Amino acid sequence: MGEFNRRKALVGAGGVAALLASGLRPGIARAAPPGPPDPVAATYLRVLLRHTRWAEQQFDTTAGIYPAKDFTFAVVLGNALLLTRPGYDAAIAGVSQQTLKAHTLATIKHFAASNLLTGGTEWGRRLFFDTTFQSYFLLAARLLWTDLDDTTKQNVERITTGQAAYTTALGTNDDPASGSWTPNHLLGGFQGDTKLEEMGVYAQSLAPALAWAPQDPSANDWRAAFGAWSRNETGLPAADLANPRVVDGVPIAANTASNLYDTFLVENHGSFGPHYQEELWRTSGRNAMHFLAAGVPLPEVLTAQPNGELLWRTMLLMTSDAGEPLMPMVADREHLYGRDVIPLAFRAQVLGDRHAARAEADLAARLEPYQAYAPADRITKFSGEPKYEPEARAELAISYLLHEWRATRPVTPVTKEEFDAHAAGAADFGAEPGLLAHRSPAAWAATVTKPGFVKFAWQPHHDDWLFVLGGANPMLLPATNIAVRERHATTYTKVRDGFDGTVAVLRFATGYAAFATLPTGAAVYASTGVAESEGVLNVYNLVMPGVPGLDGDRAYTAAEGTVTIKAQAAPAGARTDDLTFAPVTARHVRMLGVQPDPQYGYSLWAFEVRDGDGPDLARAGTASASSVSPGKEAKYANDGNGTTRWAVSTSDRPRADSWLAIDFGAAATFDRVTLSWEAAAGRKYRVETSADGVTWTPAVTYPVPALTSTKGRLDIDGRAGITVAGPNPLTVTGDRVTLSDGPPAPFVAELRPGPGRPSGRVTSGAAGVEATVTDGFLVLLNLSGAAVRGTVALPGEARLYRGEQTVTRTGTELSYALAAAEGRVEPPRFTVRGPAGLKAVVRDASRVDLTAPAGFLPVLVTVTPAGGRARTVVLPPRHTVPVVFGDLRPYPLADRALGRTTFPADPLPPGMSSPAAAVDDDPATAWRPGPDGRMVVDLGSVTAVSAVELAWSHGRRPETSVETSVDGVTYRTADTGPARYVAVRTRWRTGDASLTRLSVRT
Repeated sequence: MGEFNRRKALVGAGGVAALLASGLRPGIARAAPPGPPDPVAATYLRVLLRHTRWAEQQFDTTAGIYPAKDFTFAVVLGNALLLTRPGYDAAIAGVSQQTLKAHTLATIKHFAASNLLTGGTEWGRRLFFDTTFQSYFLLAARLLWTDLDDTTKQNVERITTGQAAYTTALGTNDDPASGSWTPNHLLGGFQGDTKLEEMGVYAQSLAPALAWAPQDPSANDWRAAFGAWSRNETGLPAADLANPRVVDGVPIAANTASNLYDTFLVENHGSFGPHYQEELWRTSGRNAMHFLAAGVPLPEVLTAQPNGELLWRTMLLMTSDAGEPLMPMVADREHLYGRDVIPLAFRAQVLGDRHAARAEADLAARLEPYQAYAPADRITKFSGEPKYEPEARAELAISYLLHEWRATRPVTPVTKEEFDAHAAGAADFGAEPGLLAHRSPAAWAATVTKPGFVKFAWQPHHDDWLFVLGGANPMLLPATNIAVRERHATTYTKVRDGFDGTVAVLRFATGYAAFATLPTGAAVYASTGVAESEGVLNVYNLVMPGVPGLDGDRAYTAAEGTVTIKAQAAPAGARTDDLTFAPVTARHVRMLGVQPDPQYGYSLWAFEVRDGDGPDLARAGTASASSVSPGKEAKYANDGNGTTRWAVSTSDRPRADSWLAIDFGAAATFDRVTLSWEAAAGRKYRVETSADGVTWTPAVTYPVPALTSTKGRLDIDGRAGITVAGPNPLTVTGDRVTLSDGPPAPFVAELRPGPGRPSGRVTSGAAGVEATVTDGFLVLLNLSGAAVRGTVALPGEARLYRGEQTVTRTGTELSYALAAAEGRVEPPRFTVRGPAGLKAVVRDASRVDLTAPAGFLPVLVTVTPAGGRARTVVLPPRHTVPVVFGDLRPYPLADRALGRTTFPADPLPPGMSSPAAAVDDDPATAWRPGPDGRMVVDLGSVTAVSAVELAWSHGRRPETSVETSVDGVTYRTADTGPARYVAVRTRWRTGDASLTRLSVRT
């Protein structure tokens, strides 16, 4: 098949005109494209031009090449793109086009010869991570093919095929040159460290040869290896075994790897890492570009990745307003904008995903403001490794090429409103991953219980730059290393409950805290007072013009007034704090931490204590500390040596309340301390004194709050409104908000996107239970270890919630029962207008039973269901009348299958439609099984199934059987008993009915 026909077969006639460049393959001449194909691609080109300034700063003028260190030579791919496209601007790039070309060609020539696969000794062949940069390097060479000398061309071809031969010869074994990196054969792994990335690297090392040497005698072996690694990259046995779809000649059911949690989440570096979940499409983008540039059809697996769409569903749930994922756990890839482009570009431009196109456009809109922020010109900042900078340049170039390839059939992004509606949802990813997440159209929120990252996270408007939530940064809870003793989580979903939401109650050694999230974007935080200075929110405050909110200051408004906090030029680091206070006579003095440096905790060069201008009293004292690092013991903080220091232990770096104390041996009088910090400078701490080393009295706090409010209302820069009910004041200190700044004490906070509102806290009538009415939703939180019954008084409009209520003169009273540590969110199902004494029992969203109060005459009552029309009912005295709205769904629905994950997931077997249509509560949709089709629904956990019900569309019903399984691997024919997975097996033939509903009863 000729090249033209190969392209036509791949993308259709409309895509043929999107040819990539002059000289992509030997002997093929093409006219250069006229310019960027769309505004997003134009942004990429401008960013690459500006980034060239950084690239040229790395050029080694002595050696005449871009260096090997940190794979910096990979900048040649971005260079090659700029050299083969019109519009080069030397003023922006900081170098002439002729010089850039000379530097680029010299570098390609050098590294083509120095690769191990061509007889060199400098780099190459090693899978981790030489082959990643080799992929960029080879693509750059192809872009500039006609400018290369014959020897360099031969070396490029030797690298291409030699790498494929080397990788294939390894079989499924580890690369001996790559140290401890391993894919664990084709078995994989997922706890703490997914092997998705490692298997992707194996596949990636084979792609260039399959693209550029498809007729090689060994190509079939390379193709088989590429397919095996690629298909298993996202392996999950319960899903794969349920999918007979053949991809590149092999059934998905033949997969052997387990690289995902069964909730479609991946971990790396010990916790959920969205950056690594994106690695699937990052690798696919690199691979796809080789095939597209070479004019070779894409391997099917690149556009039919097993379980890929379910992994993408998780990413949608985590997406920020910048198009990149929010990262509440491991933060070593947070705000790494330059590296987050290519996964979105691949999904949008190759897969045609309009929602990914929206996210890509949002991220592209942030790139230039991000690039302008210090250090200027770079496109990876705030986290990551040095090698990411040349890598981001290469990936941005590939993303541009993907847009160019798609030029004649552009993908139109959905609107922001469409994206937010599509991405909305709530999911409990499990106790081990430790993530309960909820994305509403107005906010993103999560309960994180992974050790070391424990927090209640909330981002109104999905704002990528409002609250600091990654890594060891605390959020609401005062520290991330607090141990969770119990986790009680509930998820509400629209299809089953009529709304999306979550509630989590956590038990700690010092008490309980709870977090409820609502479909309005609001959240409720309640605590028994698990620690002092609780309710922590750290706020980003930067000067990054073009990014909403990052205009150089943040304004905080309370009843007492407004303060504006200016952005610091750089994060707080090494400093000296001179603190004075009223004279104190005491034997002991200590620094008690409140907020550590988020990366390194606390470390002091010196702790000096003086009375006026007197001598340093600490020099004669004995120092002790909560913890120490080897060689950085407490004694080094008061030894008078400016080159020695105390530091907390590595394990205690996230600990907020670390301390360093001085015992003078006898009472002394003093009125000031000087703390000389290393870069691990305490962000907030107290200096306390004591007569006995047991009972401590605060002397001074650092820093002094800019705003202290006792009125319980705070507006944060017009982007978030918070209402607090509790005994302690809320404070704003620097860029840190503390909602309960004082000793441990019970409090409740309501957090809303936009302005705050009056407190919705209501009296619960029971010890340990907190209750609020927030945006109309009743939130009940049992912050105790005992079951509780009580009555809550709800003032104002008579909203009716599930359960039993009585109308009073001022509102209603609702009776409730909560299990130990249970949280509940109840939406208003009805409103009622009627006399005091009227009793209402809400059975579900379609039925309420009304009982008239005692009297002699009938009463008129008006009932209005949520989302329905009002109805007037006549109630005889002391009689109960059920009021049923038959046109409304009776939420919450008892069907355990509703909205649950189904298999096969995309890609689907021939003739089959999505089995999700059988569990979507929509009679207008149905699952078409296809020939002998079989579907599985995952109930989420093992439960006692009492019945399985099937409803079919009109037509001949196929022969069916029901199977159940507890592990998704071994099934038995049964429709009752313990099961997590329920399967429907059919002997479907053309013309048979489709399954409109699969219901599971318990």
